[in-house]
Amino acid sequence: MILAAATLVSGPALAQRNGNYPVKEMNFDLWCQEQAGLPAERCDKRTPQDEATFNAFRAKVEAYEIPYLQQKANAARLDRDILRNDPVDNPPTKDIPAQRPDLIIPSPSTPPRP
Repeated sequence: MILAAATLVSGPALAQRNGNYPVKEMNFDLWCQEQAGLPAERCDKRTPQDEATFNAFRAKVEAYEIPYLQQKANAARLDRDILRNDPVDNPPTKDIPAQRPDLIIPSPSTPPRP
């Protein structure tokens, strides 16, 4: 159900409210025709009952969306920081100055270049 709702979202309206997570606002027309399966004529009328049902559905989906996006970001961070950049599995090369040019110390016998 959440995946189906994720296909119904559009616009970055809620992203500003919820920090760096790409939360998007749901569209009533798409929900009405695709999720609720109502005819287009009824969706165009936007009855108060349909609006209330849509708002309840949207509130339920949004309650799970931020924790889901947080979990997804944490998993990506774990994968990037721990699993992919592990120095045991990916040892640095033996030429440390090539990796860290900021560690190259000029010798005192060589004058600095102008």
